[in-house]
Amino acid sequence: MGRITASRTQLKPDPRFDSILASKFINCLMWAGKKSVAQRVFYDALEVLGKRVSDKEPIEVFTQAIENVKPQIEVRSKRVGGAAYQVPMQVNRNRQQALAFRWILLAVRDKKGRPTHLKLADELLAAYNREGAAMTRRENVHRMAEANKAFAHFAW
Repeated sequence: MGRITASRTQLKPDPRFDSILASKFINCLMWAGKKSVAQRVFYDALEVLGKRVSDKEPIEVFTQAIENVKPQIEVRSKRVGGAAYQVPMQVNRNRQQALAFRWILLAVRDKKGRPTHLKLADELLAAYNREGAAMTRRENVHRMAEANKAFAHFAW
């Protein structure tokens, strides 16, 4: 499948919030090995979040946003007798997190013309409130799984 890295075992919690999740997200956000840039973008985004959501810690908002975007179920292609069926399957925990990160970052990178930390703050706040592009994508994945429920018996 994809490339397998040892990052899960070697991952250190991020310096500011002592969160493994944040650390992993910063690594996914990072472009061309520029970690300090990725960290600055992430922390600036959380500061913006802190100003917008006064009753909660920004890191809690971030964690909840990721939780909201995680898909429970997805469709996988399965070949049965020459036909490819879209079979709904449970998503394992690591993949849930990876997909949530990917969708949020895709949504952020699709928007143009504003600093990344502002776009990231917007998207995280939207995901926290169960809206925004990443949530839409999750809804679509769930809808696909629901629509293809008839083929669930191919899951093994």
